[in-house]
Amino acid sequence: MSLLRTIRLACLAAGLAAPLAHADWLVGVAGPFTGQYASAGDQIKKGAEAAAADINAKGGVLGQKIRLEYGDDACDPKQAVAAANALVNKKIQFVHGHWCSSSTIPASDIYNDADILMATVSTNPQVTERGLKNIFRIMGRDDQQGAMIGQWITSHFKDKKVAVLDDKSAYGKGLADEIAKAMKAHGKTPVLRESITAGEKDYSGMVTRLKNAGVDVLAYGGYHTEVALLLRQADQIGLPLTVFGGDTMTNSELVTAAGKLADRVYFTFTPDPRKNPKAAAIVERFRAAKIEPEGYVLYAYAALQLFQQAVTKAGGVERAKLEPALRQGKFDTAIGTLEFDAKGDLKTPAFAVYKWTGGSYDYAK
Repeated sequence: MSLLRTIRLACLAAGLAAPLAHADWLVGVAGPFTGQYASAGDQIKKGAEAAAADINAKGGVLGQKIRLEYGDDACDPKQAVAAANALVNKKIQFVHGHWCSSSTIPASDIYNDADILMATVSTNPQVTERGLKNIFRIMGRDDQQGAMIGQWITSHFKDKKVAVLDDKSAYGKGLADEIAKAMKAHGKTPVLRESITAGEKDYSGMVTRLKNAGVDVLAYGGYHTEVALLLRQADQIGLPLTVFGGDTMTNSELVTAAGKLADRVYFTFTPDPRKNPKAAAIVERFRAAKIEPEGYVLYAYAALQLFQQAVTKAGGVERAKLEPALRQGKFDTAIGTLEFDAKGDLKTPAFAVYKWTGGSYDYAK
């Protein structure tokens, strides 16, 4: 064998044995990209794509670029499991998702078995109460926002009749139960505690029950699409219903569907990250691109920042390195500084009360 051929073969062997120094980091993004909650999925996608572009433009993470892989769960638990398995098969190394708690809970088991860590905005307490160590929740929990809603209703609607309604989902029922519990703790009992089925096109029977019970305020555990329909059908029978919901009411699709009736909606959400001075430049870039970073846009952006900072701190994505880096670290993001407790919940969660007015939401007075 010639010396030149020997050198070529040696170089080829060395190249095959060496790791791909410039391979992409594969980050999964899972949520409802189709179905009735696809507008929330669109928020998530916009935030994740902007963050990946910004991070990659600055050299990526440890010299490698981020590439996003999407998993559509349509907020359906069975589809969430299929989406999670598909993402695992694509060899993702981290995931932001899912959005609906009923999707996050079963999907998280899939990721845990594959040693994939996740950042989620799902708020049902069971997301982090099952003992899994791969979950890092980047917003508060339903027992926290439910307590705030119950207290607010009791103090601000003291003389009003209140019904508590849920959509039977893990998120909706969990939140509604916490609201009812908090109301009772503050001395106010709901005049009705009922459930509806999400996705139906007619809630006139429930609306009539609310009117017959003299309900003034509806505390709702569920999503914005059903609230819009409930408001319209209540208005049709002369019921001036005020609705108080949770974090899913941040979607401007509520205004599109309910029109001026959306001005009757209060809700809890974390302190508005758009007002965070440290996120001003990021917010400005979104608005320059004609994207209003409402709802979950900046949360998806923050999830990618979390990945970037944690991987940099850990020196890699192996679970043995990345999990302690996330659990022990402090991370500055577009939604503020994030620190996690032993369960994977935020150490300092916070919620505020908002109200829709004239097509936009701001802190309630």
